[in-house]
Amino acid sequence: MRRSHISRSKSPRPDPARAEAVKLIQSRDNPFFKELLKLAGSARQRNKANQTLLDGAHLLAAYLESGHKPQHILLNAAALRDAEIAVLLARISDVPITQLDDKLFAELSELKTPTGILALIEFMPPTAPVAGSHFALLLEDIQDPGNLGSMLRSAAAAGCDAVFLSKGCADAWSPKVLRAAMGGHFALHIYEQQDLPGVAEKFAGTLLAASLQATHSLYECELHGKIAFLIGNEGAGLSGELLNLATRKIAIPMPGKAESLNAAAATAVCLFEAVRQRHA
Repeated sequence: MRRSHISRSKSPRPDPARAEAVKLIQSRDNPFFKELLKLAGSARQRNKANQTLLDGAHLLAAYLESGHKPQHILLNAAALRDAEIAVLLARISDVPITQLDDKLFAELSELKTPTGILALIEFMPPTAPVAGSHFALLLEDIQDPGNLGSMLRSAAAAGCDAVFLSKGCADAWSPKVLRAAMGGHFALHIYEQQDLPGVAEKFAGTLLAASLQATHSLYECELHGKIAFLIGNEGAGLSGELLNLATRKIAIPMPGKAESLNAAAATAVCLFEAVRQRHA
């Protein structure tokens, strides 16, 4: 994904005419605000509506760079005077904008210091067949949103085309996961609520299961062609069923005194060893 470069010296000034057209919400009883509050706090509501909230200029810029357009923009009072936000708003001049009272805006943002801009977006489940994946991640019961977001960020940076999440994984479209992934969502096909053994059986390539009990080193493995890494729960690791379906069980050599790596760190090591081999 291309990075969005915003030059403050060339930023347009906020458009007074557009500022006048911005709607203002000051009451918690507003129906639109109530719907937004449900989206911010409920995975069930996000999946029902196929919508979520992007928090901050960076995520919105990444979303725009991926060729998508938000459904609605939400601002606090300070955002109307922010030059960086003005640049983004100029790119989506036909998208409706609502200004929220600062206290209401803070209820939607989990950040201690709100960025000033939220984007309501629609996400659609991917429809490509499992067998069409070439470089994939299968994640089993990754429960920490920060870990899951970091894994998605690494997968996007490494050039993965698909990530499959078991039913026990954290909600991929939650605000915390979106922030940790830093735009990785928009470069990947993300399949949630998956039967991972079924995915593994359909995958037309090599399945590499990360396991502390493995006898093969990651660095001894051939990582060209169609491959998928299987990564398990932060504490329990991979289930026996998935381990048995793996083409090869692999371990990351750790000559130091640490017992194990964080799941997100281990995922990044595996993915970028594949990148190293493919670009060597």
